Amino acid sequence: MNEMHTIMVVEDERRLREIIAKYFIAEGFKVIEAENGKESIEHVKTTHVDVILMDVMMPEINGFEACKQIRAFSQALIIMLTARDDDEDKIKGFDCGADEYVTKPFSPKVLVARVNALLKRLNTAVESTNYIQFGKLKINKDNYEVYDHEDEIKLSPKEFDLLLLLVENKNAVLTREVILNRVWGYDYYGDYRTVDTHIKKLRKKLPHSSDAIKTIVKIGYKFEVK
Repeated sequence: MNEMHTIMVVEDERRLREIIAKYFIAEGFKVIEAENGKESIEHVKTTHVDVILMDVMMPEINGFEACKQIRAFSQALIIMLTARDDDEDKIKGFDCGADEYVTKPFSPKVLVARVNALLKRLNTAVESTNYIQFGKLKINKDNYEVYDHEDEIKLSPKEFDLLLLLVENKNAVLTREVILNRVWGYDYYGDYRTVDTHIKKLRKKLPHSSDAIKTIVKIGYKFEVK
């Protein structure tokens, strides 16, 4: 059933890594193994991965940093594996872009069941794909895909969130403060230049739809739909 799913097990303890891999192989997954965070990042850059089981305490690059770097260019499901069960670590993991948190020791069978449940939920979302289209611009909210005049556009997570915010509030003027708070969060300490820089990048990446992103002088921006 899971022959199309690729899972990467990132764990510096070889024995534990092999045990986890064995259980997922038995369930029909294609398994990639990595023994540290640095190796996991390189794998995701060159290979499609659906799920990442990421240990936290590892040499080279720890799990939190690896998760953060991977999340910048991949939408793979990331599950953190750690021996620590405190809220601070969990919050740190979620802030880095993790989707789930599993505390050691754990049952490999239960881990497989949890991954299957998460993938089933994800597949259900994909089947109920939510499209937005204005002119030549098409946005798939569930798959984080953007097309401009049939060309697939690669956006960073923040660029995608910014575009989606503008499009979902079409013809409404959004101040830089509102955009900063909605996309980057109320605890972000950057300034309005962050918004301007990302708007500039969006316009460059959307040559056929950039004219719809209007600058409202001294106020902010709007996505104009006629």
